[in-house]
Amino acid sequence: MNKQFPIAIEAVMIDLDGTLLDTIPDLAAATNGMLEELGRQTLPLDTVRNFVGKGIPRLVERALARDIDGHVPPEALAQALPVFEKVYSGINGSFTTIYPGVREGLEQMRAAGFRLACVTNKAGAFTLPLLERMGLAEFFELTVAGDTLPRRKPDPLQLLHTCERFGVVPARMLMVGDSGNDVLAARAAGCPVFCVPYGYNEGHDVHALDVDAIVGALTDCMPLIQKI
Repeated sequence: MNKQFPIAIEAVMIDLDGTLLDTIPDLAAATNGMLEELGRQTLPLDTVRNFVGKGIPRLVERALARDIDGHVPPEALAQALPVFEKVYSGINGSFTTIYPGVREGLEQMRAAGFRLACVTNKAGAFTLPLLERMGLAEFFELTVAGDTLPRRKPDPLQLLHTCERFGVVPARMLMVGDSGNDVLAARAAGCPVFCVPYGYNEGHDVHALDVDAIVGALTDCMPLIQKI
C-alpha cells in the first residue's frame, strides 16, 4: 500500500457499476426478466450482486449456470444474451441510485483541475445512456466501455488507452474502482489505485486487495491526491 500521500497525479479514471452507481437493482431485474422469459427460475438480488463484475455476457452465463464459476454451452449464451439486452435496455437506470459523495467528489475533482474518464466493463450501449440519465455524463471527458476495445478489465488495455488519449503517464493516472478487476488492471498498467468498500467485488472483501487506499466515498480521494 502506498503511504506517501498525497499522490501527485494529473487525471482520474473511475469505474461505473459499484463505484459511481448502484446498478444492482437494474441488473437483477434484467437478469430475472431474462430468466423468466427463458422459463428458468429467478435469482435472489444478492446472488446477482456477486455475479456482477466481468461484464454482461459473464453475468448472463453465471445466471444461466446459477454459479459464479459456472459455464454454459455457447448456444445457450447466444440465445440468452439478446433477451437480457432487450430487457435491460427497457429498464436501464430505472432503479439505479448514485452513491453518497459521488457527485460532490466529481465536482471537487473537476474543480481541482483533474481530467476525468469513466472506465467500465459495461457495454457502451448501456453506459452512455445510464450516465446521461443519472446526470453524470457531463463530468467525463472520456468514457471507455467494455466493448470499446478488444479487451477489458482486468486487462490493462482500457487504462493504457485512457492514459494515451489523455497524454498522461500511467504513474500519474489514478484508477478508482470497487473490485479486483480494477486493481489488477491498474497494477498491470502501472497506475495507482483506490477502492471503495461499498461496491461489487464478486463476494470478496476489497480490504484484501493490493490497493494504495480504501476510500469510504469519492470525496475521500481528495486529501490523498494533488494536481501536478
